[in-house]
Amino acid sequence: MENAADIYGGEERDGVRLSWNTWPSTRLEATRIVVPVGSLYTPLKKIENMPPPLQYDPIRCNSCAAVLNPYCQVDYRTKLWTCSFCLTRNHFPPHYAENITETNLPAELIPQFTTVEYELQSTAPVGPPIFLFVVDTCVDEEEMDELKDSLQQTLNLIPENSLVGLITYGTHVMVHELGFTDCPRAHVFSGTKEYATQRVQDLLNIMPPGRGGAANGAPGARESALGRFLLPVGECSFTLESILEDLQRDPWPVNSDSRIQRCTGVAMSVAAGLLESSVPRQGARIMMFVGGPATVGPGQVVGRAKSESLRSHQDLAKNQAPHHKAACKFYEGLGERCAAANHVVDLFACSLDQVGLLEMKTCCEKTGGLMVLADSFGQSVFKESLRRVFRRVESVEGSPDELSMGFGATVEVKTSREFKVAGAIGPCTSLKKAGASVSETEIGIGGTCAWSMGGVDPATTLAVYFEVTNSSATPLPVGKRRYIQFICTYQHANGRTRLRSTTLCGPWHGDEKDAGPIGRSFDQEAAAVLMARVATFRTATEEVAEILRWVDRSLIRLAAKFAEYRKDDPNSFRLPPEFSIYPQFMFHLRRSQFLQLFNTSPDESAYYRSVLMRENTTNSLVMIQPSLLSYSFQGPPQPVLLDSGSVSADTILLLDTFFHVVVFHGEKISLWRDQKYQDHEDHKHFADLLIAPQADAQRIMDSRFPVPRFIVCDQHKSESRFVIAKLNPSVTHNTNDGSAGERVFTDDVSLRVFMEHLMKLAVQS
Repeated sequence: MENAADIYGGEERDGVRLSWNTWPSTRLEATRIVVPVGSLYTPLKKIENMPPPLQYDPIRCNSCAAVLNPYCQVDYRTKLWTCSFCLTRNHFPPHYAENITETNLPAELIPQFTTVEYELQSTAPVGPPIFLFVVDTCVDEEEMDELKDSLQQTLNLIPENSLVGLITYGTHVMVHELGFTDCPRAHVFSGTKEYATQRVQDLLNIMPPGRGGAANGAPGARESALGRFLLPVGECSFTLESILEDLQRDPWPVNSDSRIQRCTGVAMSVAAGLLESSVPRQGARIMMFVGGPATVGPGQVVGRAKSESLRSHQDLAKNQAPHHKAACKFYEGLGERCAAANHVVDLFACSLDQVGLLEMKTCCEKTGGLMVLADSFGQSVFKESLRRVFRRVESVEGSPDELSMGFGATVEVKTSREFKVAGAIGPCTSLKKAGASVSETEIGIGGTCAWSMGGVDPATTLAVYFEVTNSSATPLPVGKRRYIQFICTYQHANGRTRLRSTTLCGPWHGDEKDAGPIGRSFDQEAAAVLMARVATFRTATEEVAEILRWVDRSLIRLAAKFAEYRKDDPNSFRLPPEFSIYPQFMFHLRRSQFLQLFNTSPDESAYYRSVLMRENTTNSLVMIQPSLLSYSFQGPPQPVLLDSGSVSADTILLLDTFFHVVVFHGEKISLWRDQKYQDHEDHKHFADLLIAPQADAQRIMDSRFPVPRFIVCDQHKSESRFVIAKLNPSVTHNTNDGSAGERVFTDDVSLRVFMEHLMKLAVQS
């Protein structure tokens, strides 16, 4: 399909997917296509043929500050270029004007380089990234040993010149002075008070950055935090490993009817204060390792008495969660502080019970931090995910590989005059940059054309929504093009500031009577993800039932607009190939853990939604509609429908839901396996069949962050619920037509019934 090649080619070339690739030319027509005009932009996506970072600053338009790009018109005779966004004519600077000709172009004007990256020379480099470990000591001995083991391994993965620090917390917060090697030394903060940055600075006796030492060597003189609390890994790994080795469980006594005192909020606040006092505006990560809920101090999510249970969805709905609002407000303020200082907050929550992720997630979302939710610190979901945070990317020949992470990222969007920016949804906060290109209609975080994203990695993806504002009274000339430019500025792991500019150009369609070209340009995968993000974003302020109604109504209107049918004849209903799988994406979205709260805790719901909000199109689609592969003796593995009819006694299924990877053995297969058929020479093909899905599952897990939980289960056993719950219930306990497949005990409608209702409602006159 030409359209598909075009869509995937655009993603490979620029890291952008659009819901519609041809846009209606008037505001009225844009409202009739139902699915918002939007884009999914991955700022750090690895682009194969992109030139290496350009070692100079970009040329920018004097009027709108757009970056010079291949779509700008260049007059080689007068050495002027015309901005494709505001049509201003600009002079080239002298060093360009002297050398530029039609055959001698700078990289940013070469047609195939619509995405280029600059390493800014005008911005002074900052130091290497900083990693501040904040460790919960209220976990039991076994968990503590697993966590210590993971942290010691992590020290070997961090670049030698990166700085590290250590804070531990339980009843109190202890900031460890790694530069003091005579014996372990720590500064203790009370777990019940909130500490402002200035107070942390005073208590730790830190000299603010950029000031000369006060009375060098004088007793009581302030000293820099660098060299005391934050040291290069190469210098302090022995001291740090010794402290970790000797780390004990929080020693304060606890009554049997009370929870342990855990001051997570204060620990995070002290960590933020330490970094703000010592390295403001330098890329740093506060890595929180949390083993349970905060029970004291600001950020507390539950009382100490075990008679008080952790808030449930029902408690939140009835406003019966006494600590929830205060904790949310506290962590939101903390997130804003960290985002302003270019510091990222990562959360590694490992516990069988809730830890308060719902309240703390705002810190991650505002700073671009990572979130991992696991059952214990010994689980591969945690251990392997932590290792992958420090993955390296190949850098320019001759220099060492660098960490695949950026800090302090901001994204600005430029648009041509016929449309405006409605908003963005993803791990971002508004930079409140108003202007002519900002729409009055808001989708997500609107009222601005620039956002702060904080920490970014090669998968971080922002959804940006647009509004066509051109009125029907001013038709666009034939052949008129639209332009979008994404400008992402971020701090690279090498300390330099980089700017990546991506410019897109696309057609308008002005014939109101013929929506065919617009329909043929539909990217149903990107559209499903953009709609899922809007629906998930709205869960924060609206009832789920209302959101489900909106999803249904949107689907019916879209089908009525683009399907072929005769009025009031459901049997004549046909969807074009560009829309054929969109309804089933919506069917699975309605049943997904993003909109359904059944069988998930508030922490789990918050986690799933946060991960959906930051992942790229492919990963998001797997979350919405999991993939299912079937392995049998009949031939190679086959993708099969996510349907109860795909379950068979003599096959093995491999389900990938992004968060879980499940190998599901049919009844006969598990029987033969238990009878050890695979150990016999005559049944080598059966041994191969058992191994194949395990190998493919490993391949899926090798490339993913966070690492999925791996489950091996058998038909009719308890863990088979992970597969059965995701299947379309085409065969239920009420089915009497002799259909093959697993019977699902549910009252949910099947995809067939869903489609029948869609057809009936779409063709109604």
